[in-house]
Amino acid sequence: MLSVQNTDAPVTFTPELLGKFADVVSRYPEGKQKSALLPILHLVQAELGWVSAPAMDKVAEYLKIEPIEVYEVATFYTMYFLKPQGKYMLEVCRTGPCEIVGATPIMEHIERTLGVKEGDVTPDGLFSWRGVECLAACGYGPVLQIGPEYTFYENLTNESVDKLISDLKGKANN
Repeated sequence: MLSVQNTDAPVTFTPELLGKFADVVSRYPEGKQKSALLPILHLVQAELGWVSAPAMDKVAEYLKIEPIEVYEVATFYTMYFLKPQGKYMLEVCRTGPCEIVGATPIMEHIERTLGVKEGDVTPDGLFSWRGVECLAACGYGPVLQIGPEYTFYENLTNESVDKLISDLKGKANN
């Protein structure tokens, strides 16, 4: 079961973010504002980097729904981060076809290279990584995608992963 990292840090949504919320809610019929929950959670995550418990409470307040309704959705979908993540999230496909061609050794290499366990953040705040379910590239495994842009990389090797991490470090320092 996923747990939400709790923090007492208050959350305030900017007027710009609230404007985006209003735009999303306007796409749904009157009284059906709960339908905007998933896109609003995406907006919150894009703004804050993750979806904290206080942020979920504020979303519930905005949508005039119970906080548990937001928690149920945010903890069900793995696309919402329930604790802070690195600037770059490396998501490695770990399902059958990628596993057969080396997903686990790639994940072990990423863990050794970054020096953090799955779901943790590197001390410099740049990287997090995790295994995910099918990325729909079964013929090109092992594969990974990198958020927040969700750039896709195929036929991974330790060397290609090392180059990717190096390139991202360089990009972050520019």
